[in-house]
Amino acid sequence: MRYSIKQVAAKTGLSAYTLRFYDKAGLLPFVARDASGYRAFTEGDLLLLKTICCLKDTGMAIADIRQYINLVMAGPKTAKQRATMLQQHRETVVAKQKALAENLHEIDYKLAIYAAPDAENLVAQEWAAASADKQANALSNPFHAR
Repeated sequence: MRYSIKQVAAKTGLSAYTLRFYDKAGLLPFVARDASGYRAFTEGDLLLLKTICCLKDTGMAIADIRQYINLVMAGPKTAKQRATMLQQHRETVVAKQKALAENLHEIDYKLAIYAAPDAENLVAQEWAAASADKQANALSNPFHAR
């Protein structure tokens, strides 16, 4: 099947502007042009576009995505290089996941305090400890009760 840029935009949720940007950034060298000069996407192009979106959504830089796509375009002999790139990116994504999980744990901890029946007392204890810490270190206390 063959798709226009408008159809691809509708299928992927990407705007036509974004697709054109990706093309100008060198991320879509695999997309052919029809006799009128319009981009004509195929099912295979949509699969590569899915990979591009995955890499972009997980924080890979455009330049690195371009490098990956250039390796794809170079053929099967670049499989090991592609695997190396993706393994490095995977490690980055896993590290980000770990950091997000730690941050989510902190948010859940705070939410549990605020949801507790004695939330005001618990918050007052934290507030008092922070104030005492400033005083113990001979620092001005920016905490003010309201």
